[in-house]
Amino acid sequence: MNNNPWLDSLQKNVSNLIAKSPAADIERNLKSFTSQAFNKLDLVTRAEFDIQTDLLRQAIAQIDQLEKQLQATEQRIVALEK
Repeated sequence: MNNNPWLDSLQKNVSNLIAKSPAADIERNLKSFTSQAFNKLDLVTRAEFDIQTDLLRQAIAQIDQLEKQLQATEQRIVALEK
């Protein structure tokens, strides 16, 4: 494909015009606004969420185990009191 200097110049001018247009400013402002909004939401990454989910599962399992131990201890106390 042959390069046409006139088409190259036109493409460059159109690109410069778009870069300087209000649309580019709007895009930058919108990106900034959405970034700030997401920062205010205090979101977490998927990796952080998965870690917390695993920790919660471990805590629930440990609570279940402790409840069983407590019930067994209570049953022993009741048996000793009789």
